[in-house]
Amino acid sequence: MYRDLASRRTGEERDILLALADAEGRHEQHWLTLLGDDVGNRKTGDPRTRLLGFFARRFGSVFVLALAQRAESRSPYEGDDDATDAMAADERIHEEVVRALAARGRRRLSGTFRAAVFGANDGLVSNLALVVGISAAGVDNRIVLLTGIAGLLAGALSMAAGEYVSVRSQRELLDATTENPRAGESVRFLDVDANELALVYRARGMTEVEANIKAQELLASSDSTPTPTLRPQEHEAVGSAFGAARSSFFFFASGAVIPVLPYLFGAEGLPAVIIAAVLVGLALLGTGAIVGLLAGASPLKRAVRQLAIGFGAAGVTYLLGLLFGVSAG
Repeated sequence: MYRDLASRRTGEERDILLALADAEGRHEQHWLTLLGDDVGNRKTGDPRTRLLGFFARRFGSVFVLALAQRAESRSPYEGDDDATDAMAADERIHEEVVRALAARGRRRLSGTFRAAVFGANDGLVSNLALVVGISAAGVDNRIVLLTGIAGLLAGALSMAAGEYVSVRSQRELLDATTENPRAGESVRFLDVDANELALVYRARGMTEVEANIKAQELLASSDSTPTPTLRPQEHEAVGSAFGAARSSFFFFASGAVIPVLPYLFGAEGLPAVIIAAVLVGLALLGTGAIVGLLAGASPLKRAVRQLAIGFGAAGVTYLLGLLFGVSAG
């Protein structure tokens, strides 16, 4: 599996994965040596490992690394009398290596993934709650359908607008912390014996000693550097405000359309509510499982948690709809 992953990587990640494969080869040789002439014919790996290898060859994504992390954490060598202490220690280290590799991928997709999960789940839960609440009140099927579509559009537009404002505001805040280029140009003209350059670094969190050393280094290199820079702290890329708004709109809409589907195809009353709940439940289980896999945790627990939260919210609005429907009657 590590070799399959390495075939889809380059540079340092590829070297690390191949080194892990070599380490697993040492473990393999340990068992071959113990078995001696009784080794028998080579057998295929267990279904879980073969599935991981298939995913690694086809996708090579952070999902596979997250699964590999869980596999390493379940190593049986701790309680195996025929396994050495070094092998058990290897597996613990392998888990941390894979965890670090997976963390790289998690960081790369953290913003998009957060928007996807948040947007889709918000669409699923909020529109299911809206649709079943209105349906429970006993209104006409066309009103339920129109309400669901209105909820989809209103929620998606609200998410898009909110994400746009959020990202745009974050970019503006980061721009305000970016170094003024004229400050760097001023370094060469500072008085070496009396200047406030060290205060810049102290304001950024350095100790007085560290700040003085850094300031002296910059002053010493100012004559040979065309435009010295005070090197402000680096920030993670925020991304495009329009891109974030567009993604949020479509992620929310993709989730919000699911509860509306039964009504689009003519279902009414309780059957429509049940179908919508089943469809949304499957979607919530799927998103919860994906979150669990990426987090290196139990997919089942995360899936059940997502389902419980979504159905809890929808159940409250359904009961309120029944209450208001009875009151109106």
